[in-house]
Amino acid sequence: MKNDRKRTFLLITIPILALFICFNTIPLIRGVIYSFTNFKGFGSYDWVGLRNYIDLCSDARVGKSYLFTFKLAVFTTIIVNVLSLLLALALNSKIKAKSFFRGAYFLPNILGALVVGYIFNYFFTYILPALADMIGINALKTSILSSPSAAWIGIMVVCAWQAIAMNTIIYISGLQTVPEDVYEAGGLDGATGWKKFRYLTFPLIIPFFSINMVLCVKNFLMVFDQIMALTKGGPAQSTESISYLIYNNGMSGGQFGFQSANAVVFFIVIVIISVGQMKFSSKKEEQL
Repeated sequence: MKNDRKRTFLLITIPILALFICFNTIPLIRGVIYSFTNFKGFGSYDWVGLRNYIDLCSDARVGKSYLFTFKLAVFTTIIVNVLSLLLALALNSKIKAKSFFRGAYFLPNILGALVVGYIFNYFFTYILPALADMIGINALKTSILSSPSAAWIGIMVVCAWQAIAMNTIIYISGLQTVPEDVYEAGGLDGATGWKKFRYLTFPLIIPFFSINMVLCVKNFLMVFDQIMALTKGGPAQSTESISYLIYNNGMSGGQFGFQSANAVVFFIVIVIISVGQMKFSSKKEEQL
């Protein structure tokens, strides 16, 4: 009986492992190999060693894309977590139709990022300027997506609007794990309002906060769909994220080998940041 059970689990695991290796591990290894070549995406190629990695350090376009991506990730992560936590606190309180509001706030996460991006593209290009013209706000009479200095704000709004849903659900899950006894004991000690949140609620949902921070930073560093739908890296390459640069120049720009090196470096950066966040969060949890 035990052998049959083990055999069943093995038969389930092997196909999944094979698919993972075929569609994840092998492409990853091939990408690393191509990063040491001058492969253009087609035809023959030569080995160039570490030249692609050395050139990355002096490429101004790559440096600009990294700065934009980190700026977008930091600001969007802060906005998403602040708003998500506020929404979670409101939706976890004793209000009517909580289930309806939770479902309504989760809807943006169900929609595809490209679909949402194209909808907001139309909104920023036509609807918002028309409303601004009616009200008399000169700064918004032209699309913010056409401004090199303001286009990133439009991308941040779209990313935040869609990401808040999942973060809110995670925070609600965390808030529901806080025992009522804690609040009762805190109430006897005079903990209300901000003190109640700071000294009772937040320390107990630190693990959920850590999860949201790691997921947000990782997802926003890898932002692609929203940029594809909203700006395509423009205007004047001001909103070109690392993922979009790798895709655009690697697939159609004849820089497959060079952008493979960029992808390897980017992968390492994301891993380092994620591990650093987890270690920092675990230390905070131990202190609390």
